[in-house]
Amino acid sequence: MKKVVAILVVVLAFTFSSNAQDKMMDNPVKTISLEQTKGEFVQKALTVSEGTYVFEVSNNHAAKEVGLVLVPKGKDASKPENHIKTAYVTAVAKDGETQKTKATTLAKGEYVYFCPLNPTPQYTLTVQ
Repeated sequence: MKKVVAILVVVLAFTFSSNAQDKMMDNPVKTISLEQTKGEFVQKALTVSEGTYVFEVSNNHAAKEVGLVLVPKGKDASKPENHIKTAYVTAVAKDGETQKTKATTLAKGEYVYFCPLNPTPQYTLTVQ
């Protein structure tokens, strides 16, 4: 009886693991690369499909440190409670460095992105 239960547990665990891997293959995490120079992002507007993304932010002599803020369009970008926290870089990108964010799932709609450390304009990210 113990062997049957143990085998059943192993089979169920394998099935759940396989299903999780299949879902990950259907929705791979993609990378959006952004480069900052003095006072601006090189990428002025972006259009991507719905999905999960990691933002990679490069500091090309823009400032001592740079970061990223992503906010749904129409929300007050000056209020941190409106920021999408997973889209913050995990560490500021120092001069000449590149840093990444956590995986961020983007639904259809419009967002704005900017850097408050290297004050940039707000740029539009459209998710279709």
